[in-house]
Amino acid sequence: MKIGNLEFGQQPVFLAPMEDVTDIGFRMLCKRFGAAMVYTEFVSAEALVRNIAATIKKLTICDEERPVGIQIYGRDVDSMVEAAKIVEQSHPDVIDLNFGCPVKKVAGKGAGAGMLRNIPLMLDITRSVVKAVKTPVTVKTRLGWDKENLIIKDLAEQLQDCGIQALTIHGRTRSQMYTGEADWSLIKAVKDNPRITIPIIGNGDITSGETARNAFECYGVDAIMVGRATFGRPWIFKEIRQCLDGSKEHQDAPLTIDDKIDILEEQMRINVERIDEYRGILHTRRHLAASPIFKGIPDFRQTRIAMLRATTVDELTHILEECRIRLKSI
Repeated sequence: MKIGNLEFGQQPVFLAPMEDVTDIGFRMLCKRFGAAMVYTEFVSAEALVRNIAATIKKLTICDEERPVGIQIYGRDVDSMVEAAKIVEQSHPDVIDLNFGCPVKKVAGKGAGAGMLRNIPLMLDITRSVVKAVKTPVTVKTRLGWDKENLIIKDLAEQLQDCGIQALTIHGRTRSQMYTGEADWSLIKAVKDNPRITIPIIGNGDITSGETARNAFECYGVDAIMVGRATFGRPWIFKEIRQCLDGSKEHQDAPLTIDDKIDILEEQMRINVERIDEYRGILHTRRHLAASPIFKGIPDFRQTRIAMLRATTVDELTHILEECRIRLKSI
């Protein structure tokens, strides 16, 4: 599977762009465990054009995490074109256009999935960005605004005609947000369309090696993208790759509790070193509180609250070490 000149091999698994989640520390860990491509947090075109410092910092990438994509969102042609040019200066491997974010502060203002209600503008933005940059341009979107407007089959052709080099489809409408189950049948319908020649990347409800394998075998996608299932679990890419790549005889031993706690502590250290202690902790503790490895701890609620209130490396490390002891005693 190829995007531009990037060769990914068979059945690649990508890390989805997620605000306040896909910081550099997390991306590097996901890459280590087998993510074929990672994405930065999605960034506001308007904030980039206005040179907002916090947004500009989100463009920081390093060679160890390549190939890496930067995703932008906005609601008008000029700011999206200007933002794409700014992003290109950071030398990402792809520039992705976010036409799928369903949250109110984005979609409610006409950006992200809000573009599903203004297809002419979406296409105008896409054509203009493709013409403005040399970096491969891709798009991530949803099936449609709601169940009465499932437009993805026609939209995929229109976006391809604008010059994008890959399309990621989340198998829900904007109205669904993240409720219900992702409908991969419409993703398959896009992939099966003989007019579609660009790679189709499926997204939605990939939570394990089994669901990943099912996505490839049943729906024929070129790649899959994993989002919420990665929270506090960067090793999910290792689990997925082992399932996709076959024989159990050649698989590594499963990660132990010690391994997983060590990984989470490493994520914290990377974030602190790359950002600063306070903001590095802010980024890390969201992952920790969501990690599935702590579900076996009795009365974990108070520990989770303590994680979310921690402000120093020492404090958070102490909590993690306590969790290590409690988990190993279960």
